[in-house]
Amino acid sequence: MSLFNVYPLFDITPVKAKDIHVFDSNNTKYLDLYGGHAVISIGHSHPEYVKRISEQVSTLGFYSNSIQNPMQVELSEKIETLSGCSDYELFLCNSGAEANENALKLASFHNNRKKVLSFKNSFHGRTSAAVAATDNPNIIAPINAQQEVAFVALGDLEAVKKVLEKGDVCAVIIECIQGVGGLDESSTEFYQGLEMLCKSYGTLLIADEVQSGFGRTGDFFAFQKHDISPDIISMAKGMGNGFPIGGILIHPSIKSSFGLLGTTFGGNHLACAASLAVLEVLESEGLMQNANEISNYFISKARELPKLKTIKGRGLMLGLEFDFPIAELRKNLIFNHHIFTGSAKNPNLLRILPPLTIKKEHVDAFLSALKIELSK
Repeated sequence: MSLFNVYPLFDITPVKAKDIHVFDSNNTKYLDLYGGHAVISIGHSHPEYVKRISEQVSTLGFYSNSIQNPMQVELSEKIETLSGCSDYELFLCNSGAEANENALKLASFHNNRKKVLSFKNSFHGRTSAAVAATDNPNIIAPINAQQEVAFVALGDLEAVKKVLEKGDVCAVIIECIQGVGGLDESSTEFYQGLEMLCKSYGTLLIADEVQSGFGRTGDFFAFQKHDISPDIISMAKGMGNGFPIGGILIHPSIKSSFGLLGTTFGGNHLACAASLAVLEVLESEGLMQNANEISNYFISKARELPKLKTIKGRGLMLGLEFDFPIAELRKNLIFNHHIFTGSAKNPNLLRILPPLTIKKEHVDAFLSALKIELSK
């Protein structure tokens, strides 16, 4: 049986990894500055992470959600402590796509509306809201029997108001730093204005932190820079450092009831062990502080690059934008210098999403290789 061919693949087969490096079947060492779309937050095969999962496998291993699991409570308390999101409630699932689907579903249940508002160049997983990643800024597309998505340009509060004042939008979903779309973000004035509009029209505000959460931006969540309080926060990716886990944080104004949401694998013991290990390492090794320090260093050094148009993003969710498509540059970095980077919907943007354990020496190695390629 062949694989369903929907992803372009580089001819590299990883067989092991350690911290910020990956090794292929020929034992070639690669510098990983992409971490599987921001999945690797505390480094590959971190000893505390491996220990925590191994201990869990050797005792109970996996069990599903029809019994009490005190690890879920422990995880919720740890997230609250490190994020500062007090009084929210946690629902666990398996991925960012599921997190956003559950967030949208919950919003619709809460106010009995069906429409969703998102923003041009946003991306919310392979979900009903993924249509918002299209180029057409005026589309209102039917998604399924329950919901449809409208979207407007990022930063346009007047356009948001025109959609919300119709009174049929259950939620606005937004990435405070866009991921796949190209690392665009707006001002604090916009995000605070958006929150006020949502409150005025009884619409829930969903912060999609699937890629930007768990310390990647230097804050626990990207929205926290703007001093807003979303009604629902979705998260995944770096939450499990490679183990599938996702979740939503739900404001106490949204009430739970039996059967409202459901999951088979969400919040299982192994997933909780993985995420708890991530949080413990984030805290003990000061990785959010490291994200800020390395980001400042990276940005200061990257400004010296030739042909660079702009630097986008925050923390260790960064992008280098050029005046030319970066596809060939990205290949050359992989095959000539053994460095993994990422791409975006913007064909001129090179994305950098390394483990939060990255050091200045890794930044120097990357920028040296990049200068060589840009000088050709």
